[in-house]
Amino acid sequence: RECCRTSESRLMSQPPVLKAAAAAADKLDELRAATTGVELTAHARRRLISAISAMQNQIDAIGRSVDEIGLPDAFFDPTDPRLVGYFVALALVAQERKPLASIGRFYGSGVYAIYYIGDEELYRPISKTETPIYVGKADPDGQPKTVIDQGTKLADRLNEHSKNIDKVEGINLNDFECRALAVQSGYQASAESHLIKLFRPVWNNETKILFGIGKHGDSSKTRANNKSPWDTIHPGRAWATDNREAKSVAAIKEDVAAHFTAARLYHTTNDVFAAFVAA
Repeated sequence: RECCRTSESRLMSQPPVLKAAAAAADKLDELRAATTGVELTAHARRRLISAISAMQNQIDAIGRSVDEIGLPDAFFDPTDPRLVGYFVALALVAQERKPLASIGRFYGSGVYAIYYIGDEELYRPISKTETPIYVGKADPDGQPKTVIDQGTKLADRLNEHSKNIDKVEGINLNDFECRALAVQSGYQASAESHLIKLFRPVWNNETKILFGIGKHGDSSKTRANNKSPWDTIHPGRAWATDNREAKSVAAIKEDVAAHFTAARLYHTTNDVFAAFVAA
């Protein structure tokens, strides 16, 4: 009993910040228990992982604020895949832009960016600029050792987008250009992530505005899915015709206009390179 009273006394005498830390640790234990053996949908799993990642960042920030010894201004780790992805993204922007309609076929998997150069009012803020309308990656099959072993994944993906754009209304395939970069397998995902964070392309799913170009059609089990914003604004793909609209054309156009007003737009390659250097 004396031992218990001593432990309780020590607990009561702890600074409030230590009590808060102990309470937070208990909550983390509860979260770990709640996730054990639970079945989640893909969407719920992504949301949970995102929430946990945010908590990790907060905990790291608290730890840094408490530590009496500061961190260096920068730490360079050439083996960090994120750093390699950063340089891959930079190398992509340095490539020559080519018409999307005549991309042809070539070996390689990697990353790409698509740009709009037309007169459609909806996309006028980014027309003829260095702000891509869409960025993406093409993954190879297996573990290829050479660019030829990677197959034609990158060209195939761009030609698929080309066909989708050519099918629909409101845009003309000749009003699109692209950049493509074949890269060593394994680094395309990090590069794509960096490109999305930098440019926030309006057609990318992650931007959550005018997404849907990458959809391949609904199966018989998911035929009742809502029509994507992209298919709502640009009708023409037969498999999406009968899907109900989740948002009206007017509402989507308002979202696009608000996005271009709030987002940073890159008008020249110098603007892009300056952003890379600043990062």
